[in-house]
Amino acid sequence: MKNWKDIIRHKQFRYLDHSKENFFDKKAYTALTSFAIDDVLALSVGGKNTAPAIRLWVHPDTVVLGIPDARLPFIEEGVELLNEQGYHVIVRNSGGLAVALDAGVLNISLVLPDVKHISIHDCYEAMVSFIQYMLRDLTNDIEAYEIVGSYCPGDYDLSIDGRKFAGISQRRVKDGAAIQIYLDVEGKGVERAALIRDFYSVGINDTETKFSYPDVDPSTMASLTELLGKKITVDGMKDRVLESLEHFSDTIVTDDFSADELEAFKTRYEQMVKRNERIAGMQ
Repeated sequence: MKNWKDIIRHKQFRYLDHSKENFFDKKAYTALTSFAIDDVLALSVGGKNTAPAIRLWVHPDTVVLGIPDARLPFIEEGVELLNEQGYHVIVRNSGGLAVALDAGVLNISLVLPDVKHISIHDCYEAMVSFIQYMLRDLTNDIEAYEIVGSYCPGDYDLSIDGRKFAGISQRRVKDGAAIQIYLDVEGKGVERAALIRDFYSVGINDTETKFSYPDVDPSTMASLTELLGKKITVDGMKDRVLESLEHFSDTIVTDDFSADELEAFKTRYEQMVKRNERIAGMQ
């Protein structure tokens, strides 16, 4: 196992705050955009064209489905329920299951090169350790293990006292990887979990399925603000990301996308749109 600090430490890091702005001309900045961008960054980093990157992104009232979610027997009814609650729905290209995003959820993408020589497990561990380091002055109680009853459960769920506030997925493109984490920073984690519970209830509708979908118990989830008993904001968390990154890099740059990256983005975005044609037709 590689030391997580060795995985993250690089002479130069590219820092991209995509949490508020509208990118790429007038194209709508949705979660589709974000997953396409991460693919482009993984390609650039893997091809040694750019420095490793860390990217911050926030999307209002969006439910990001995993590929198995799109195969629910009553998916149209599930999507309709989410739409009625004011949520836009997309299907992502990385692993995992349904996740609820809103203005109180900060997504962090850590994009690293040379991953042919780094195991998937080590990349996950690096992200876990980075978050623990980032919050080291607030708590030493962050653990990583599957929280049964949470949405999008996995071995790298991050929790405090058994209640989940974050989940991690990973997307590898050639020799680059985007390790993506969502952090429930503000708001009520129980309400987000109840939304996903209701989505599965409607989408499954007591039908037997080959895939085992999570039986979501909203009490297993909470935001960091709730867990730590103090006001923590997305903006404050963004500051922590940058401050922590400075400990692992000599130079931090904020380079815009190159012409090659913009061209690659067109292709990757079109792929995301195509992946989402069926879901888009339900909304």
